[in-house]
Amino acid sequence: MIQDIGEGKLDITYERRKPRAGDRLLLYSYKDKEIFLKKFEDGRVSVPEYPACGEVECVFLFRISGIGYYTVLSEKAGMGAEADFAYEKLAVLRRSASKELRFAGATGWQLYKWYMDNRFCGRCGAKMGFSERERAVVCPECKYTVYPKIMPAVIIGVTKGDDILMTRYRGREYKGHALVAGFCEIGETPEDTVRREVMEEAGIRVKNIRYYKSQPWGFEQDLLLGFYCEVDGDSTIKMDKDELSEAVWINRNEIEEKFEDMSLTNEMIVRFKENGYGGE
Repeated sequence: MIQDIGEGKLDITYERRKPRAGDRLLLYSYKDKEIFLKKFEDGRVSVPEYPACGEVECVFLFRISGIGYYTVLSEKAGMGAEADFAYEKLAVLRRSASKELRFAGATGWQLYKWYMDNRFCGRCGAKMGFSERERAVVCPECKYTVYPKIMPAVIIGVTKGDDILMTRYRGREYKGHALVAGFCEIGETPEDTVRREVMEEAGIRVKNIRYYKSQPWGFEQDLLLGFYCEVDGDSTIKMDKDELSEAVWINRNEIEEKFEDMSLTNEMIVRFKENGYGGE
């Protein structure tokens, strides 16, 4: 999956230092959810290396394989002088052959968006400053401290024998098959979220909820928790037409998805297709 770049390659330890030659710049367009990169004819993509942005103040994000990654906190950093580079939709990274770059781009977006959303204090309105010792922004007036927020969400493989419940979202750019999914609410366990989301989206009760695997998903600032479960009683689907355009039972022999080595949803679908939950 997107986070599988190799054990020990990601170092998220916070640092307060300026970038050095050879460090990478992850530059984003906040409004349009775009990233500044160069595309090659063979499908490869790359991001600028420091000091491409000149004297602009850069903010440290993390290290991957010893290379520092930085961003610039602006709505859209001015990089017109960089030949062959342009702003592209962040989703372009999903097709990148470089696992490290696609993971860096998504995770960098998550941190960039958090910084941009917390430029001013939510208590007194003063401009926030950076913590010197940890990844946090601190109000110089009232000392309110804000840490990065991660939104837990569940991906749910609801099964009925050799059938799995497949959905399509309504009104979203992605039109392919998905699984029932949703965010954890305050006071809920992830298992409670599984029960609630399946009932809300499909009108079905479930049992035998089993945790499968997790995934950080920086594109949407999520921490995804994958679960499989089974229908408990009536399997008649009562689809939420506001949330979904389709919700159907599909036999594992009829699933057309192939393994993409990218998302938890895709892996769970293909795993069920190949051997059902519990198989090796």
